[in-house]
Amino acid sequence: MNLIAAVDENWGIGKKNALLVRIPADQKFFRETTTGKVVVMGRRTLESFPNGLPLKNRTNIVLTHDPAYHAPGAVVVHSLDELHRELEQYDSGDVYVIGGETVYRQLLDECDVAHITRIAFAYDADAYFPNLDEDPAWEVTADSEEQTYFDLEYYFYRYERKKG
Repeated sequence: MNLIAAVDENWGIGKKNALLVRIPADQKFFRETTTGKVVVMGRRTLESFPNGLPLKNRTNIVLTHDPAYHAPGAVVVHSLDELHRELEQYDSGDVYVIGGETVYRQLLDECDVAHITRIAFAYDADAYFPNLDEDPAWEVTADSEEQTYFDLEYYFYRYERKKG
């Protein structure tokens, strides 16, 4: 499985159930990377999308503890076991974990690739992605040149779980 996220200098990913910043090139990368694939998210991540609707042209799987939760156009699962059963029908390389913090932490150990947009700025965040630079199981295998959006600098990184 894959992870995909945009993080700030402190690995912050959001505040009050919203992204810290919207960078058009990052959003384009996300869209191009996940279109036609399976995206796994928590309920609050789905609710943060425009009109709370699933992402188009993707299989949307929502993990929530709420047994009464329904999301038209999405598959709703209520446990990690149920999620794993649902994911059996897909190639794991086509599965992208897209947030939020709890779902990233729950599935990190099952993922082999992380696509991380690193933003060179520290925001006031209340949700965080695990710091892969401090995790000996992960290594950077690719990175981009510096990108800019107005006065904001950012970089695209690919992390992979170390073999062995």
